[in-house]
Amino acid sequence: MITVLTPTFNRAHTLPKLFDSLMKQSISGFEWLVIDDGSSDGTTELINGFREAAPFPVRCLVKKNGGKHTALNEGVKAAAGDWVFIVDSDDMLVEEALQKVVAAVKEYGSDSPVGLCFRTMFPSGQMNGVVWAGNTSVRSTPAEAPHLFRGDLAYIFRRSAMVAHPFPIIPGENFVPELFIWNKISDEGEIIYFPNTAIYICEYLEDGYSRNFKRNLRKNPRGFGIHYLSQIGREKQFVMKAKCLIRYLQCRWFAWRNSQ
Repeated sequence: MITVLTPTFNRAHTLPKLFDSLMKQSISGFEWLVIDDGSSDGTTELINGFREAAPFPVRCLVKKNGGKHTALNEGVKAAAGDWVFIVDSDDMLVEEALQKVVAAVKEYGSDSPVGLCFRTMFPSGQMNGVVWAGNTSVRSTPAEAPHLFRGDLAYIFRRSAMVAHPFPIIPGENFVPELFIWNKISDEGEIIYFPNTAIYICEYLEDGYSRNFKRNLRKNPRGFGIHYLSQIGREKQFVMKAKCLIRYLQCRWFAWRNSQ
């Protein structure tokens, strides 16, 4: 079974669109697990209301606010599925998304990959990143994939791999880049990418992480710092190594300033 895992904080106004996209899925052999990261907008009550209408299991777990990465840790531990598909609370899935995920699991599962990865697109239908010609599947890594596809990606990981690599908890901070953990998971085995198949619809809200990178970096320098320090050794090009080093030094500076 697939667990669709949604960490959320005060997104009651966007969750109905995600739920509607799950209701339109062409299969129902999945669960939707929502981790309410201390919302104050009635998120839990909203999800409990969805449960009665859904033909698939819906669960909502409530925790003290600690950031998306802590919600993912809790969600992975509680997931019933063998595979975990992280879908953010302000995004949606195309109608055949989970059917395509299940088909990929059946086709490639015996190869024991630790993850599968599909493309994302904008609500307009435009591919997020470069249009890929050729292969229906390729093997790559989360460190290399951003250079290949130039856009956000939709990862599905084996639950066992995610359990083995939880996000670190850093006192006083509430964010650790997901790529830091995706890289660690990829060290355990292959990830299969489907460069021509977009199954995930992204919407970038004004208060979301993507639009507030600099502010998040200043507020969470140690979380970003451990990522950039690790990334220096993973990048193949000197220019990219240099960029990661500069970011790491920025993180050290912000961490020092925050401690004063």
